[in-house]
Amino acid sequence: MDQLISIPGGWITLSDRRTQHRWDVELSPYRMGACPVTQAEYAEVTGERPAEHDGEDRLPVETVSWWDAVRYCNARSQREGLRPAYRFSDPENAVWDAGADGYRLPTEAEWEHACRAGSTGPHHGELDAIAWYRETSGGRPQPVGTKEPNAWGLYDMLGNVWNWCWDLYDAEVYGSYRVLRGGGWFDESWSCRASARRRSHPTFRVEDVGFRVARSGG
Repeated sequence: MDQLISIPGGWITLSDRRTQHRWDVELSPYRMGACPVTQAEYAEVTGERPAEHDGEDRLPVETVSWWDAVRYCNARSQREGLRPAYRFSDPENAVWDAGADGYRLPTEAEWEHACRAGSTGPHHGELDAIAWYRETSGGRPQPVGTKEPNAWGLYDMLGNVWNWCWDLYDAEVYGSYRVLRGGGWFDESWSCRASARRRSHPTFRVEDVGFRVARSGG
């Protein structure tokens, strides 16, 4: 399994272009996967390989829903003797146990804070050097960890696959839709920005959406 990187706490300002809303979030230290979850990691925990672009263990897992991602987190936690982060009160409702030490999805504030790694521009480096996107990907996902990392040692924060986050996008307008961050291999450069937000239904599966894991505590 890929290592988790310790991320320092701090403040992050999030923004939404649709509503022109900005909000500040204070974060405690946490840990995040150095790379998106790979096909081999997903198969080792779940016994399944759902990706459309199969064939190499280090490709990011994709064609996974938000529900697939949170269930993976719980299964990996149980496998490693950790307290699962999620409880399922019914088939359409997951509750996050904030005191659990197990694996979970990052919040979108955690995701952007980790992506930026102290930087303030749209990218944490020159895009061709850090991201697999439409102009560099060859029309498919690429093995994780093969572009340059950011200053905190995280790979593929932009491009390759969109990352599911824990958060609801806008419950009043979009109901149960969850946040996606980071851009994917099929996207143009505009979508591969630290601040770009996308939304989708938690059952949605497509070949440019994956996820990475986090754990609470430094």
